[in-house]
Amino acid sequence: MFEQKNVGIKRNVKKVCYLCILYIIHKKMRKFTYIACFVMLIATLVTSCGRKVVIENYAIIPQPAEMTIEKGSYTLSSSTRCYAGGVGQNDQSVKYIFAHLRQWHFNPILTGTRETNSLQLIINETPDNDLGDEGYTIDINKDGIVIAANTERGLFYGFQTFVQMLPEDISEVRYSKIQLPFCQIRDYPQYAWRGSHLDVSRHFFGVSQVKKHLDLMAQYKMNKFHWHLTDDHGWRIEISKYPLLNDIGSWRVDRDDQPWGEADAPREGEERSNGGYYTKAEIEEIVNYAAERYIDVIPEIDFPGHCCAVLEAYPQLACAGDDTTYTVQYGPYWPPRAILCAGNDSVMLFLKDIMDEIIPLFPCNYIHIGGDEAVKENWERCPRCKKRMKELKLNDYEQLQGWMVVEMENYLKGQGKKIIGWDEILDGGVSADATVMSWRGSEGGIKASQHGNDVIMTPLDYCYLNFYQANADFQPPAMPNSLVTLHKVYSFDPVAGMRTESQKKHVLGAQCNLWTEYINTPEMAEYMLLPRLCAMSEVLWSPIQNRQWEDFRSRVSRHRIRLEANDYRIGASSFKPWVTYEKNAEGATIATLHWEIEGTNIYYHTGDGNFKRYTGPFEVAKGSVITTISFYNGMLKEKAYELNVEK
Repeated sequence: MFEQKNVGIKRNVKKVCYLCILYIIHKKMRKFTYIACFVMLIATLVTSCGRKVVIENYAIIPQPAEMTIEKGSYTLSSSTRCYAGGVGQNDQSVKYIFAHLRQWHFNPILTGTRETNSLQLIINETPDNDLGDEGYTIDINKDGIVIAANTERGLFYGFQTFVQMLPEDISEVRYSKIQLPFCQIRDYPQYAWRGSHLDVSRHFFGVSQVKKHLDLMAQYKMNKFHWHLTDDHGWRIEISKYPLLNDIGSWRVDRDDQPWGEADAPREGEERSNGGYYTKAEIEEIVNYAAERYIDVIPEIDFPGHCCAVLEAYPQLACAGDDTTYTVQYGPYWPPRAILCAGNDSVMLFLKDIMDEIIPLFPCNYIHIGGDEAVKENWERCPRCKKRMKELKLNDYEQLQGWMVVEMENYLKGQGKKIIGWDEILDGGVSADATVMSWRGSEGGIKASQHGNDVIMTPLDYCYLNFYQANADFQPPAMPNSLVTLHKVYSFDPVAGMRTESQKKHVLGAQCNLWTEYINTPEMAEYMLLPRLCAMSEVLWSPIQNRQWEDFRSRVSRHRIRLEANDYRIGASSFKPWVTYEKNAEGATIATLHWEIEGTNIYYHTGDGNFKRYTGPFEVAKGSVITTISFYNGMLKEKAYELNVEK
C-alpha cells in the first residue's frame, strides 16, 4: 500500500523558526495582538505540515492495458505546476481535474509552457490511432507527470487512473508531498458500452443520490447510465401532456417497513406517500452532470407491459373488456398482466407523445423501450387486439408486440434516435437496426448477433447485482434464488458463445443491472453495487489476458479503503471458497482452494474431521469430500461446505 515517512530535519528547522517568531511576538506585542498572531501562526504551521507519503505500488481498477513500473520516483507537491497542451483552463476535462486537485489541497497553476516538475495534460497533436477516443497514456518520470490522449474524454480517463495512483485516503487526509514510482501506462478500453443500470421505479432515488452513482461510474470508467424510469411500481419522469402520470402514477402506499414479499394491501383511503419523480429541470441537471463525466444517459420507458402505473392514471389505455382495477404496485406483482392495448389507436399516440417530451431531455442517440415480460393474456381476450392482428395478418401475439416495437422504432428514427429493447423483442421480430439487451442468459445476444443486430450483454446470472453476493444467512435481504458473487462477475466474458468474429463485432459491451425491489436506501444500493461494479468495470475495460483473479482480489482490498474514504458503503462479498483441480506429474489430483476476500482464513479436512488451516494446494483422492469453514478477523464467516472431488 503506502507508508508514512519521517518528515526529517527541514520540518524541525521550520518549527524552531516559528517558535522563535512566537517568542519575539510575546515580548514585543500586547496580549490581544499576541493571541491573534498566535492563532494565525498555529494555522500556518498546521496547513504547512501535511503528511508526506511514499507510494510503494499501484492498485488500479480497471487494470490498464499496458503498465510498466521502473526504479525511481517523482514527488508531487503543492508546488507542482500544471501545463495544458491543446486544452484550456475552462475546457471540461481541465475544469474537472483542477477542481479535484484543489479539493485535495493542491493548487494547480496553469503555465503557458512546458517545464520540469509539472503535471502536464496533453491533447496529442497527431492522434495515436491505438488509443482511439477513450484511451490515454501516463508517463511519470524525474521531470513530472504527463497525461496524454487524443481527446478530452481520454484525458478524463487518464486522470481517473492517476487518482488511483494517489493514497487511498486522499479525499480525507491532507498530503504535502506524495512520492510516486516512475511508470508508463498505455491504456484503452475493450468495449464501447460499459454500462450501469439503476431501477428507480421500485424505489425512488433523489438527484443527489443519482449523482453519487454517476461519480462512482466515472471512477471506474463506466460510460453508459441506463436509467429505468417507468414500471409497475412508479412513473418517475415529468410528462406535461399527461399530468396524471405524475399526480397518480408516481406514488404508492408506503410499505418499506415490511419485507418486500410480505407487504400488506393498501387500506381504503390510505395516504400514498412513497414515491416521487424527476422534473424536467432535474433531468437536465442530471444529464449535464453525467456529460461532465463523459457518461451517456439512456432512459428506459417500458412498454407494452409493466404498465400498472400508467393504467391507474389512464385506464382507458387498457384492453377492451379488462375490468381490472390497476394500482401503482407496492410489492411483488407476478405475473405482470398490466399491458397497454395494442388494438387501441390512442395507445401509440400516447407513446409517441411521451417520446416527444423525452427526446429533448436526453442527447444520447439511444432510447430503451423495454419490451420485457409482457404477459399477453389481456390481448388474447381483447376484440380490438384480435382485430389488429387480423388487419396486419399476424400469426401470434408476439408478432403483435413486434408491430408495436417497429412502429415506435420508425417514429424514433425520424427523431434521430435508435431503440434498445430487452431480448424479448426478438420474439416478435425486429429490424436489423434495433439493439438487443440480452438478459435471459446469453442466448438472446447470440441469436441477435447472428441476425446482424448490435448486442449489449447483461445475462442475469452474471450481471444482476440485486441478487445475493454471498450466503443469505450473512447478508441483508436481497433478491432470492440466485447467487452472483464478486468472482462470478469477474469471470464474465461478454462474447462467450459467439462463434465468429462477425458475431463478436456486434457485441457493443455489457452492463451490470441493479433492480431495487429489496433496495430502499442509497446505502443499500451502494452495498449491492460494490465491489461487484469494480469487477464489471475490469471485464469491460481491460484485455482479458491481463485479468488475473488473485491480483484483482488484492487490488479490491485497497479500493475498499478508497471507496469508504469517499463515503460509499461496500458489500461484504462472499466467504464461500471454491476449488479447482489439476494433475501433478505422478497423476495425483491436486486441489487448490480460492476465496474472494483478502485476509480470509480457510480451514479444511478431507474426511478425518481434523480441520487444518489451508496454506496451499494439497493432494486429494477421487470420490473424497473436502469440508471447509471460513474465518475473517477471527470470526466465523461461513457455514461448513462440502466440496466433492470428482476428478
